Amino acid sequence: MAVAIKASWSNPSTILFATEIPTDERVFRFAVAQAKQFKAHLVLLHAYDTLVLTGSDATGARYYDFEASAHVETAHLEPLAERARSQGVDCSLAVRPGLPSDQILKFAEEHSVDRIMMGTHSPGPIGKLLVGSVAESVLRNATVPVFIVGPETADGGYRNFETRTILCAVSLAETSIALAQFAAELAVRHKARLILQHVIIPQEREEALADRTVGQIEHDLLLLIPEELRDQLEVQAIVVHGDPTEELLFQSRAQQAELLVLGAQGASAFAAATRNGVVYKVLAGSHCPVITLSPVLLAKCGVKVDRRLSSEIFLAGVF
Repeated sequence: MAVAIKASWSNPSTILFATEIPTDERVFRFAVAQAKQFKAHLVLLHAYDTLVLTGSDATGARYYDFEASAHVETAHLEPLAERARSQGVDCSLAVRPGLPSDQILKFAEEHSVDRIMMGTHSPGPIGKLLVGSVAESVLRNATVPVFIVGPETADGGYRNFETRTILCAVSLAETSIALAQFAAELAVRHKARLILQHVIIPQEREEALADRTVGQIEHDLLLLIPEELRDQLEVQAIVVHGDPTEELLFQSRAQQAELLVLGAQGASAFAAATRNGVVYKVLAGSHCPVITLSPVLLAKCGVKVDRRLSSEIFLAGVF
C-alpha cells in the first residue's frame, strides 16, 4: 500500500520553533542546527495568552495592551534571531496573541511549515510531563511532523547534532506503513541506520504471534520499507515482548539512537492528565529527540487510524 509522504517532511524548507519566554536553550540549539543542516528558514514563534489583563483606561476598566505586549515579546526573541543569523540561518520572528496551541497550528498551516519544534516542562517529582494542553493539542492535530525535545533529552551539541541511528516504533498495523516510510526517508536524508521496533505486550502475545515466529514478524516489518528505499539504507527489525515504554526507551539507549519516530494517537488529554499515556512516558523519558506524526497527519497520508484503541496504552506500532 502506497502512502502520501511529503518529501518536505524529511527535508524541511521551513521550520517553526514554538517557544515560550524564556526560551529553552536546548530546543533553540536543535532548531538552529536543523535549519543549518537543511538550509531551511527558521521561524521563532511565540504565542501569548490574552486572558491576562495588563492595564486600565481612565474609567478604571481593565484591558489587554496587545501592542505593548507584542513589543515586549519581540524584544525577548530578537537576540535569539540574531544568534541564528550569525550562524548563517535565515531567521524571522512571529509574535501572536491568542491561545498558543491554536496559534501554532494556524501559523503552520498559513505559512506552509514543514516541521514544528517544541520543548517540554518537567513539573517535579510526581513525574515529567509534556507541556500540558498546548503540546497535547499540537501533537494530536498538527498536519506536519512535530519534533519534541524532552526533559531528559541530551544536548545534541556534543555530537554536533548528528543523526546516525533512528529508532521507529512500528507494528503490522496500517498506521505503521506511513511511520516506517517516513522514518526510512529520514534515515536516507541523514545517512542514518534505521531500526524498526515492534513491542508486543505480554497479555496479547499469543494473538500477536498467531503461529508465527519472531523472525517471521521481523521479516514482515522490513517489508514496510518502500522497495525503492531498501537499497539506500541500513535497516534492522526488532520484535520484543514487554512494556512498550520500557522497551522503547531501553532500545533507544542500547542502540544509541539520536532520534525516535512515533505515532501520536496516544497523546490525548486524558493520558496527559493521568500521566499514563505511552506517548507521554516516552517523551518524558527519552534521552534523544522524538518526532511524532499526529492522527490527523497519518490520516492525511491515506492510512486508516483506529480511534477506538485506548488512549492510555496505544502508540502507533505498539499493541
